[in-house]
Amino acid sequence: MSTFSYMWRLISYRPGLYMINALMWTIIYLMPIFPGLITKAFFDSLTIDSTLGYGTWGLIALLLGAALARSVSVFIGFITDVNFRFRASMVLRRNLLEHILKEPGARAIPCSPGEAISHFRDDVEQSEEAVSWSVDVFGMTCFALVSCFILIRIDAQMTLLVFLPLVIVVIAAQLATTRLQKYRSASRESTAKVTGAISEMFGSVQAIQVAGAEKRVMSRFRALNDNRRKTMLKDKLMTEVLDSIFSNSVNLGTGLILLLAGQKMRGGEFTIGDFSLFVYYLTFVTQFISNFGKFLTHFKQMTVALLRLTGILQGAPAAVLTEPNSLHLHDNGKETGISSLEADERLKQLEARGLTYKYPETGRGIADVDLKLRRGSFTVITGPIGSGKTTLVRTLLGLLPRDGGTVWWNGRAVEDSGSFFVPPRSAYTAQVPRLYSDTLRENILLGHPDEEGGLAKALHTAVMEDDILYLQKGLDTVIGPRGVKLSGGQAQRTAAARMLVRDSELYVFDDVSSALDVETEQKLWTRLFRERGNATCLVVSHRKAALAQADHIIVMKDGEIEAEGTVESLLAGSPSFHKLWHGDEG
Repeated sequence: MSTFSYMWRLISYRPGLYMINALMWTIIYLMPIFPGLITKAFFDSLTIDSTLGYGTWGLIALLLGAALARSVSVFIGFITDVNFRFRASMVLRRNLLEHILKEPGARAIPCSPGEAISHFRDDVEQSEEAVSWSVDVFGMTCFALVSCFILIRIDAQMTLLVFLPLVIVVIAAQLATTRLQKYRSASRESTAKVTGAISEMFGSVQAIQVAGAEKRVMSRFRALNDNRRKTMLKDKLMTEVLDSIFSNSVNLGTGLILLLAGQKMRGGEFTIGDFSLFVYYLTFVTQFISNFGKFLTHFKQMTVALLRLTGILQGAPAAVLTEPNSLHLHDNGKETGISSLEADERLKQLEARGLTYKYPETGRGIADVDLKLRRGSFTVITGPIGSGKTTLVRTLLGLLPRDGGTVWWNGRAVEDSGSFFVPPRSAYTAQVPRLYSDTLRENILLGHPDEEGGLAKALHTAVMEDDILYLQKGLDTVIGPRGVKLSGGQAQRTAAARMLVRDSELYVFDDVSSALDVETEQKLWTRLFRERGNATCLVVSHRKAALAQADHIIVMKDGEIEAEGTVESLLAGSPSFHKLWHGDEG
């Protein structure tokens, strides 16, 4: 997608609002035409045998009226501009976030979270800025055309000298295009690296302290900051050089106009009114030339922003960024909770055949795995470390893009597993819980409405009710970044409660009980069976408490299913399972 097409698609997102905004700013930029003509008529009346139809106070009233009207128009113009800018930037962020959330978890973003934040902030703002300046350029161009027509009728030679700097501006901007894009790209990349480093440091404070690596980490951070300072200095210097060219070319034109006007006035070819009109319009023409140059700069920088934003799309078309999706700005008063499934959509059988995924970096993964789950069953996937247990469930749920195989839900093929396996069909608890620096309540609900005591029920099933009594503020206790105020077992059960509060047909637990003691783990599985009725469970675990509850056990080895069956059959016929069972006991 070209930069112009990208800008046009942003404009087309809300064309009515853009046209209103353009109309308002065109009116704002055209308004100085009338005070200029009034001023010219007034000065001409002082030297020519003619009188104005209004006196000094009339002139003052007209000028004040024009100033007041322009002030009101500017106020309205800022409202329309802010509304359009907000929608343009928000649709970019909304579409970018939606695309990332639809991507399989393993490759959601091709960079660090800190760098992704830089894309969401800086590149979107640059795109928004360029589109907003297009309105100003349109309005100022209309002013330039009207004023040019008026001034040419007075003196064509003088008018050419007014607009001559525009040609210099355009040439300078075109010559600076490549270098400007290079400096802006380097500046954005260095800023993203600094942001990413801050994110990594905050997320690894304990590891850095344990390793005694504070000096090395700060040294690297200082080097990244130095590089950012240099690249931003070059970017800023280039922008200031262009601004200097724009302003100085205008100043040169101003000097020529004043010299020429002086000679013409001596010869009687130029009146004081004409001179006052040229000087009055010159201020706004200067603004037009300078701002036109700034728009060209923003447009070139928008090219860099587009390249960076399409980079985070990882091969998806750039049109994804500007899809005309709703921003849901108006609350319709309806709850946005999870809708229930129809009877024929409820899980009866889940089947996968030939499920395959290989990690691009290592070539390891799973190959040709067949899986069948029936409603109300409790299936456990077990095996040694690195056997492919987590890879299997993540590929099944679409968190990893499957390289091969098919998944069926009640006999119907699932095309997009990532968007299909969400509540109320499926709920998932990852091996490493993702918790946020918020209250325990919000970490569990995450915006989900607490209906009919669902939160209390989920807490009881996750064996969390006693833990809450010992927290300072109970459910309203802020648990800190990544849940640092909770123990490992409490963090796992918080993640389990988050999953259980959303009634689903299939619950997938990825080693959720690894940090639990035997008694608490036994309570968890017992309560899950008793309180969840016909819930279908798929569990990754090597713990005996989970294996003993299983209707069916799948033993993984080297990315393939080595054996499957009940505890009794596997103890009798699978050496690998026999070793896992007794190893756990030991």
